[in-house]
Amino acid sequence: MARLVLWDVDGTLIQTHGIGAAVFDRALEKVIGIGPASRLLLGGKTDPQIALEYLRLMAVDDPEQRLPAVLEALEAELAATAERMTETGESLAGVPELLARLAAEGIHQTLLTGNTAANAVVKVTAFGLQGWLDLEIGAYGSDHSDRTELVPIALERARLLRGLRVEPDDTWVVGDTANDLACARAGGARCLLVATGGTSFRELEDLGPEAVLADLSDIETAVRVLVET
Repeated sequence: MARLVLWDVDGTLIQTHGIGAAVFDRALEKVIGIGPASRLLLGGKTDPQIALEYLRLMAVDDPEQRLPAVLEALEAELAATAERMTETGESLAGVPELLARLAAEGIHQTLLTGNTAANAVVKVTAFGLQGWLDLEIGAYGSDHSDRTELVPIALERARLLRGLRVEPDDTWVVGDTANDLACARAGGARCLLVATGGTSFRELEDLGPEAVLADLSDIETAVRVLVET
């Protein structure tokens, strides 16, 4: 039976040090004419969800009608920052080594992220991670604004595009927020949480996922969790 690892992006694989939040400001200003007066908490949310929350916070008329334009502007703004993202951001400790090791173990890997597909590709490519990830079978915020709907989308794409029949119980969601765990639970998948985002190890542990790690630098431990359990 095949095994599939579904990776969150921000706070799990990479850290952009504020670029992700800044491009929302610029996208909203481009479409609405002004940026938001304050910033929302973004962790674990989908890009469409965040954009709608901003539009409602800013009391914009017909926010759903404005949403496609904001998302289009967001993708353009993020693509324009790719070089600066590479300079100021980073892939997190152990990530390239772990992706390479899992690939060598024959584990199928892709993304499950609130980013739209276009934004996710920009981010992982900026840090050279795309070679280990089958991005075509991933599930993205552009597929559904509700993150809890994304695990079945990834499993169905794996089946249709690669002929992989992966059971939910052989699927791991790896993320850094409570929303990643909720997504895994909704899809029947297992969950590894890492304390590399804004949530502490103890807080993540209290949520009750199958596994919690401080980060991904201990390759052997991460492999035991994702391959051997």
